[in-house]
Amino acid sequence: MILAIESSCDETAVAIIRREGQRAELLTSLISSQIEIHRQYGGVVPEVACRNHAQRIRPLVQQALDDAGVSLDDITAFAATRGPGLASSLLVGLAYAKGLAAASAKPFFGINHMEGHLLSPFLEEGTIPPHLSLIVSGGHTMLISVQAHGQYQLIGRTIDDASGEAFDKVGRMLKLPYPGGPEIEKHAREGNPKSFIFPRAHLKDAPFDFSFSGLKTAVLYQLQKLDDPQAHLADLCASFQDAVIDALVKKTIKAARQTDHTLIAISGGVACNRTLQEALTLAAQNAGMKVQPTPPALTTDNAGMIALAALLAALDHPSDSLEIGIDPNLALATP
Repeated sequence: MILAIESSCDETAVAIIRREGQRAELLTSLISSQIEIHRQYGGVVPEVACRNHAQRIRPLVQQALDDAGVSLDDITAFAATRGPGLASSLLVGLAYAKGLAAASAKPFFGINHMEGHLLSPFLEEGTIPPHLSLIVSGGHTMLISVQAHGQYQLIGRTIDDASGEAFDKVGRMLKLPYPGGPEIEKHAREGNPKSFIFPRAHLKDAPFDFSFSGLKTAVLYQLQKLDDPQAHLADLCASFQDAVIDALVKKTIKAARQTDHTLIAISGGVACNRTLQEALTLAAQNAGMKVQPTPPALTTDNAGMIALAALLAALDHPSDSLEIGIDPNLALATP
C-alpha cells in the first residue's frame, strides 16, 4: 500500500493505492486545486503555488488516510513527484513524503511526473501493454512508444509550446478566463472550425515533433485584422482548436503505424478535450486501431498516477535513497 503526493505545479494531490492480486486498487485520490487563486494572475505564480502547497499538504494527507480507512502504520511505502515541474512546488511534496518515509523507516520512491501521465490510462488494469502514448498537457506534448513498464522510446515532442500551453496563451489573447483550454473548447462548440485557416506545422526532418508557436502567432495576427474579435469568438476558438487537434491526431496515427502499435493511449490535461478524444478515436478506428483514454479524474495533475507509477516501480527495482532530490527538468528515461 503506497501513499503518493503530487505537487509539481499548482495542484496539491494525495492518493493511496494498493495491489490486489494482479490489479491496482486506488483507495482514494484527492486534489486541492489552486485554479481560482491563480486565475486572477492569468497563470500560475510559483511563489503563490508553493505557499499554498505548504498550507494544504498536511491536512490533505490526513484526509486521504481517513477516506481510505487506513493509518500511516498501514502504509508500506511513500512516493512523490520529483520532476519535471516548478522547483518550489516540487520541494514541498518531495520533502513531506521523504519525511514520512524517514519517520516510519519505510521505502520511498521519487516519481517522474510524465511517467505518471503515461501510465495513468492503465490504472484499472494494473499492467502496461505495448502501445503508443500521446501525452498532452500544459507543459508537454509527447509521443512515446511503450513496450512495457519502464521500456519507453521517445518518438516525438514539441519543439516550442506544448498544446495545453498554446490553449492557455490563445485563451489570454481572446480575453478568456484561465485556464484557457476548457474555455476555448466550450466556445468552439458554437463555432465553425473552417471559418479561419490556421497553419499546421510540418517539420521536414522531424515528422513526429510538434510546433504550436506559429499557430499562436497566426491567431494573434488574425485578431489584429478584426475590428471586433469578440464577435468572432466562437469561430476563432473552433478554428484554433481544429488546427491543434488536426496536428495531434495525424501525427499520432502516423507514429502508431511506424511503430507497429494498434493501441493508442492518451493522457494529460488536454486529454479532457472531448473533441480531441472523438477525433482521435475516429481516426484510430479508420486505421484499425484502438484508443485507451485516461479516466477523467486522472487526466489533470493528480497523485493517483504517481501512486500507480510507484506501485509498478516497487515491483521492478529497489526503493530510492532519501538523498534523492528534485529535478525540475527531469526527462523521461528512454533507451
